[in-house]
Amino acid sequence: MASYLEDLVDSLISSSALVTYWNYIFPVLVGLYLAISLYDKHRYGRNKKLRITEPAAIEKSGNKLDGIEYVGDLEHAEYDPVPALEEKPHIPYAGATVTLATDSLEAANRFYAIANNRRSVRKFSSRPVDVAIVERCIQAAGTAPSGAHTEPWTFCLVSDPSVKASIREIIEAEEFVNYTQRMAKQWVTDLRPIRTNHIKEYLTEAPHLVLVFKQTYGYKDSAGGSDKKQHYYNEISTSIATGMLLCAFQCAGLSSLVTTPLNCGPMLRTLLERPPNEKLLVLLPVGYPADDCTVPDLQRKPLEDILVRY
Repeated sequence: MASYLEDLVDSLISSSALVTYWNYIFPVLVGLYLAISLYDKHRYGRNKKLRITEPAAIEKSGNKLDGIEYVGDLEHAEYDPVPALEEKPHIPYAGATVTLATDSLEAANRFYAIANNRRSVRKFSSRPVDVAIVERCIQAAGTAPSGAHTEPWTFCLVSDPSVKASIREIIEAEEFVNYTQRMAKQWVTDLRPIRTNHIKEYLTEAPHLVLVFKQTYGYKDSAGGSDKKQHYYNEISTSIATGMLLCAFQCAGLSSLVTTPLNCGPMLRTLLERPPNEKLLVLLPVGYPADDCTVPDLQRKPLEDILVRY
C-alpha cells in the first residue's frame, strides 16, 4: 500500500505544471514575498508585533468609559463612594415659563432669526461695551448643563489693555509658527477665503476678551482641598456653555469670534495665573463690529442637509 502511494505521488509531481513551469513560478513567489515584507516594514516599522490582549488589560479597559479622565480615588473592594452633590429631594418643575413669544413656533422662529444673524467678526469698533452686559451673558452661559452638575468651566474676562496686549503678543508669535511650519498646506489654503492669518488685531481692538477654560477636575472641598473631584465630560460641557455664551452675546446685540489659539494654552494659563486643572478651550473677543467690518459671503447648509428624520 505504501509503495502504491509513493508511486502515485511521484506520478502526480512529475506530470504537474509545477515542474514544467517551475522556472517561472519561483521568481514570482520570491517577488511576492519581498513585496509583502517591504509593505510590512513600511507600515509597522522594524518592531511589528502581534497584538495580544491580556485578560487583565481587557478588564482594565472595560472600566474606562469614553470621555472620562479619571482622578481621585479609584474603586476597590473597600471603596465606599459618597456623592459629590448633596442628596436632597427633587422639586417640581413646570417647564419653560420665560420664552421669546407665547406661541412656541413663533418663539422658535424668533430665536432662529437671532441665531442666523450671527457672524464671526474679526474687526471691532472702539465703541465701549458695558462690562455688566458681558458678565450677564457669562452668567447665562453658566446655566448650561454639565456632567453630574460639575459645572467644569472658568470664564476669564479680560478688559485691561495691557493684558490684552500680552495675550496678543503670545498668540501672534505662536500663530506665525503655526501658519509657516506646523499647519499643513491644505489647512492654510482652506483658511484663505476666510482671510485670516497670524496677525490678530481683534485681540487688542475688541473691548473685552473672554477666555474659556475647561476644568479637567475639581476639588471636593470648595476651599481648594487636596482631594480631587471628577469632572465628567468636561470638554463637552464647557463647549455647550460656550455655545450658549455666543447666543447670549447675539441676543444682547454683541458680536464675537470663536478662536482656538494653537499651542498657546499653557502660556496664556500662566499669564492669567490659572491653576493646573484648567485648560484653555477657546478665546472669544467681544464687542461691536467696526463700521468697515466685512465678513465672507458664506451660506449655511439648509435644514434638509443637516436633518435626518425617523
